[in-house]
Order: sequence, then C-alpha cells, then structure tokens
Amino acid sequence: MKRSEFIKKSTFASAGFFIVPRHVLGGKGFVAPSDQLVIAAIGCGGEGDNDIQHLAKTPNNNSTIGFLCDVDQRQAAPKRKQFPKAKFYEDWRELFDKEGQHFDAVTVAIPDHNHALVGLRAMQMKKHLYLQKPLTHDIHEARIITQAASKYKVVTQMGDQGASCEGMQTMREWIEADLIGEISKVYCWTDRPVWPQGIAWPKTPSRIPKELNWDLWLGTAPKTNYIENLVPFNWRGWWEFGTGALGDMGCHIMGPPFKLLNLGYPHEVSGSASTTYSGVFKESAYLESGPISSSLKYRFTMNNGKDLDLYWMDGGITPERLQALAPDVNMNDALGDYPGENDFEGSTLFMGTKGVIACGWGGSHPRLFSKELQEAASHIPQKYARVKGGMDGHWWQWIDASIAGYGNMEVSSPFEGYGGPLTETVLLGNLLLRSFNIREKVKKMDPVYGAMEGYSYSGRYKALKWDGANMRVTNYEPANQFLRRTYRQGWGDLVL
Repeated sequence: MKRSEFIKKSTFASAGFFIVPRHVLGGKGFVAPSDQLVIAAIGCGGEGDNDIQHLAKTPNNNSTIGFLCDVDQRQAAPKRKQFPKAKFYEDWRELFDKEGQHFDAVTVAIPDHNHALVGLRAMQMKKHLYLQKPLTHDIHEARIITQAASKYKVVTQMGDQGASCEGMQTMREWIEADLIGEISKVYCWTDRPVWPQGIAWPKTPSRIPKELNWDLWLGTAPKTNYIENLVPFNWRGWWEFGTGALGDMGCHIMGPPFKLLNLGYPHEVSGSASTTYSGVFKESAYLESGPISSSLKYRFTMNNGKDLDLYWMDGGITPERLQALAPDVNMNDALGDYPGENDFEGSTLFMGTKGVIACGWGGSHPRLFSKELQEAASHIPQKYARVKGGMDGHWWQWIDASIAGYGNMEVSSPFEGYGGPLTETVLLGNLLLRSFNIREKVKKMDPVYGAMEGYSYSGRYKALKWDGANMRVTNYEPANQFLRRTYRQGWGDLVL
C-alpha cells in the first residue's frame, strides 16, 4: 500500500475508533506498510542479484521488493522463486506504465547502454533511484541524469559501495591530518578486462536463446545480430553496449581520490592503448571493442591551484614498484588485495611528500608502509561518522534516505556532486581510447617492403584538452563524436 493510501484509509479513526500501536498488531519487529520503501528492481542477475539481496534484507526491515523485471528469463528465475509475491515484467516500460503508482523507488542493474533511459524515466516519475556504476554509457547521458536528480528532487545513489566503507573515512582523516604530506600523484589500476576485448565482432550470428528477449536487451543500441556469450557478462567489452575496463572498475578505483581530494573535472587526458597486428607492419584496429590494455593520465587542477596527475592502468599494466616492498612480495596483493581473500580487483595509491597510502578498490583496507606513519596514524582521532554496516550499509543508507525524503539525509555516492561528475571523468578516458582508433586509409612506401597500404591515426598520442563545464574536447574535434550516441529508432532520447 502506498503511504498516501495508508494515511487516507486511516481516516476511519475519526469515526471514533482507537489506533492500536502497530507493534501490538504485528508483533515484535513489525514495520507498517506505510513505513516501508516499495522497490521495483530492473535487472535480476549479476549485480542486480547482489543489489536485490542487500535491499531486501535491511536492519530496519523497511523495504520490500515489490516488482521484478528482466529481459532474460534465465536471470529472472532465481529471483522470481525467492520473491514469489513480487509481480514480474519483461519490459521495464510496461512495468512503469502499469505499476508506477504502486512503488516508491527503482534499482537498475542492466547493461550500460540502457542505464540512462531507464534511470531518467524513473526520476521523472519521482521515484528514488539506485543506479549501478558507471551511471551511463556516454558523457552526455551522465550530465542529463545528474541534472535530473536535482530537477525531480529524488534520492539517488550510484552503485559504488566502496564509497560507504570505513576505509574512505579513515583515509579522509589521514589526509586532512597531513599524514603523507602534499599529494600530487595518484595511481589507479585494475585486473580488468577479465572478458574478451581487442577482438573483432564475429561475422557469424548465433541462435538467440529462447529465454532472452533480444530486441528489449538491445534497447537503445543499433539493431544487430546476437553472438554467442554476449550475455550475461561479456557485453562489457563491446563499445555499443559496455564501457570496458574503465566503466567496470573506474568509479570504484578512481572514486577515493575523486571524493577525498575534491577533484572535479579534469582539464586534460592523455595516454595509450595496446595495438594488435595481423601481419608484418599490418596493424589491426578493432573498432567494435575496447583495447586489451591501456594506460592513461588525467590532469586536474586542485583547489589550491596546483595540478594533480591521476594515472589509470588496466589489462596487466601496473605502476612502478614501491621501494618499501620486499623483492619477493606480490605488489598487487600488498597494495590492493582484500586481506586473506586473495582477491585483487584493483588498487589506488596516493603519493605524498611524506609517504604513501594504498587501498583496495573502493577505498577498502587502507594501509601505510612505514612504522613511523603507522604510529602517527594511531594517534589521529576519528573525526567522521562511519556508515552503519560499512559496504552493506551502502544499500541500507539509500533506503533510509529515500524514506526520509530528498535533502533530509546524506548518502555516500549521490549523482549530484559525486556520481555524475565521476562517471563523466571515467568516460572521458573511453573517449580518448576510442579516438585512438580514428583512422584514414593511406598509401606509403616502406624502405624494406616497398609500397604498402595502411592507415593514418590522427587521434593517437595527443593530450586532449577538456572543457568539463561545456563537455567538449577543445583541441581535437573528431573526439567529440563519442560524447553522445543516437538511440535506435523507437527508443526516444533523453529529455529533461
């Protein structure tokens, strides 16, 4: 029952009836329907599964999964069994049209290329929104949905659970206490991609699984043939649908410096990516998928007017080894592993004039590498409150804030001021990587092999100047073609 309906129907009290306290009616721990957030979950597998599990089991018992939606019956089946009372839809548009008055909030965990359209529609319906990282596929989309959060005054949270972990607050206290001195360099790296990238789109189509609504899965993307193993995970490596290694882990790993150093928009990005060859001096450019590996540098101007360089590396590339580590120590384990779990997915390394801080993805388990710094850190008082439940509390925090209403309670990764600008920054790296393959066919004379046909790549090895406020590359116009996609006919556009 909607809160408004509950209040309306409670007017029977005016007829002389007494209201019995709800704990008497429902027993110990009972929460009235009027105090519960009814959630519609779009996407039931993978991250969707994880989100639903956390949102359904809160310490305050103040949420319920009212509706489920997925285009793939195989992904939906376990959740439909777990939540038999939740009404199921295949098409999120039908769900919104028919049931919009019966839920309060929406969680979205689907392929990146459909994030923005679903998220914007939810906010326009005044539904609070939990949207997985990266918020969108394109920079333009990120700007639109960030503005929408403010316009429609809904509580938003990006799926960046590390932003709520204790390590983030611990590092904030260390940095504000000047523990490692002035920071001018940050390294961010990941083991991604852990799916195929740097490959050509298969020429031979595959049979569409009978459980999958392929047209709905494509959504805003161009009509194309289904290929084997694209769903439920490997879509991440294809530019039409995913956002590559950066999109998968960039918000988690770049989030700590972005939040703790108040970075804002970068003003420049540069870098390089792996190249592949199909013959002698014959380079193969796979325009459909992201590179096997990449190395980027973002340049920010901080509040003190000084520049900070943030380095991003993926596909097996790592920063220079710290001298504080013994030669036989695995650097990834030492700097980014969850202690005792052997689970390196990425790390962030803050380089200061007095020392360094390393943490796992999302700011987890911060660590120092000298006894002096460790001793000094032990005397730094706890200044900031921790999110109850740590990473698990990330989901619960959003539920509590949604019930409290827009502007009445903080969340760790709202679109405004954090999730939106961070997503734009992450996707700026992809804009550079896609510009890396802008090419023109040329003929050339090789001193050994004679006349050859090849390509000239005008977007490579440049530093792209970025005007964040106006979302434009100012010194290489061809790069701006990747700021925004044209949606497939019938799927509309983003309009606030």
